[in-house]
Amino acid sequence: MAEVTLKSLQHAIRQVDFRPDHRFHYLAKLMEEVGELARAMRQDVRWADTGQIKGTLDEELYDVLYYVAALANLYDVDLEAVMRVKDRLAAEKYGHEPLLAYIDGQPDPSGA
Repeated sequence: MAEVTLKSLQHAIRQVDFRPDHRFHYLAKLMEEVGELARAMRQDVRWADTGQIKGTLDEELYDVLYYVAALANLYDVDLEAVMRVKDRLAAEKYGHEPLLAYIDGQPDPSGA
């Protein structure tokens, strides 16, 4: 099975679910999913514990990610590119290594 990246997830979602005329529908779905995530967090139901994905914290986290990616597609936002810039800024602001240092396996001295 291929490794999933933010870029590949965005590309796949764009192929099956790209409707620029439904921008506010996607936003409403994201808000709905965040509410469902909050409920799942309170109930603390996990896929690993039940063997079922439906109604779990795991499912709701994915649903939030899906609609974030779908909205990013509608506005032509490359989440991986934004992550690289935002990660560097956050590392400077909060005084820690960029997250990408851990993803790439070693700190990047240039910060790029």
